[in-house]
Amino acid sequence: MDFNKIIDRHNTGSLKWDFMARYFGEGANELLPMWVSDFDFTCPSAVQEALVHRVGHGVFGYSERPQIYFDALIAWFLTRHQLEIKQEWICSIEGVVPGLSLLVQMLSHPGEGVVVQGPYYGSFSKVITLNGRRLLENPLHEDPHTGYQMDLVHLEMVFRTEHPPLMILCNPHNPTGRCWSAQELEDLLQLCETYNVTLLSDEIWADLLLPGEQFTSVLHLGERWHSRVISATSASKTFGLSTLRIANFLIPATTLREQFLRRLDAHGLDVFNALSVEASIAAWQQGAPWLDELLGYLAENRRWFSEQVDEYLPWARVVPAQGTYLLWLNCKALGLDDEQLKWVMADVAGIAPSMGNSFGSAGNGFIRLNLGCPRAYLERAVEGLKRIAYTASKKAHPNS
Repeated sequence: MDFNKIIDRHNTGSLKWDFMARYFGEGANELLPMWVSDFDFTCPSAVQEALVHRVGHGVFGYSERPQIYFDALIAWFLTRHQLEIKQEWICSIEGVVPGLSLLVQMLSHPGEGVVVQGPYYGSFSKVITLNGRRLLENPLHEDPHTGYQMDLVHLEMVFRTEHPPLMILCNPHNPTGRCWSAQELEDLLQLCETYNVTLLSDEIWADLLLPGEQFTSVLHLGERWHSRVISATSASKTFGLSTLRIANFLIPATTLREQFLRRLDAHGLDVFNALSVEASIAAWQQGAPWLDELLGYLAENRRWFSEQVDEYLPWARVVPAQGTYLLWLNCKALGLDDEQLKWVMADVAGIAPSMGNSFGSAGNGFIRLNLGCPRAYLERAVEGLKRIAYTASKKAHPNS
């Protein structure tokens, strides 16, 4: 596939391309959008063909997941991640975030705390606070050379003093791109066991790894932990199917699973989108070659962009990552507050990034950039970011 091909996404209802003015002000639709984490590539041709075939049938009555859906999902995890999952673990719902919200309601009471690791995905904050729970932040520690590390000493203090029933993990981590190792996950689960905390692991980025890196699911660690772990997965992030919403929560513990299924029934979430099911099946069955090609392209995008930052942007530092197509950029050397940083990115660089402070206080002074786009967009972004360095230099030395 030609990932360099420019595809005009304007006037398609794209949040990323058509609604920037809502978040960045009037005239923002002229900016280069590097914020929302979706691809600017077409999805695999096999997925497109499956959708066309299904639409051609013309009947869209109530749908369920056929056996082939479960078979394709199980085979994907076994082949791609050497992870054996059982069909009965698979609980499907329209999206990871709605599922997390239902689990927060199910596994905690109003006023109780739910732990997240900052910088954290903004929707984690929403599903916690809008459900009347308290967000408890366990900030990650940034190492300039190796990326982010867990602060388990602080986490134990939070568990001991706040007695939260629940923690939401992100693995691979959004926005930093960190993939947690088996040892880190075991250490985390030891604490969860000690303090009786259930761990919800958002693993939607699992397939999007950099060369030589490995993904470890909480389900890789054995049956000992099955009573307190839930993995959230989907084909959507991997294959660019975000608007074809279906996600799978893998729940080994029978009691937790039955509770969750009752919660789905209580909300009338037992009907499935026929097109979402068809797209997922086609992606898992036939999408591996497309994904392998994509991962090579994304890795080269990251290498090239990081090289440009090192050479031309002395005020910026790329945080090391093992996965995702997100680049977490430290801009603190500019000495700007987050509001100033936002408008410099827009007015000087001409880009619309995800602002770091939208990921909590641990993101202050950072921006998140989406590298899941043709190289031409990255070249345009670098030229814009170079103007920030020039502007800052002229302000510091007005007579030069």
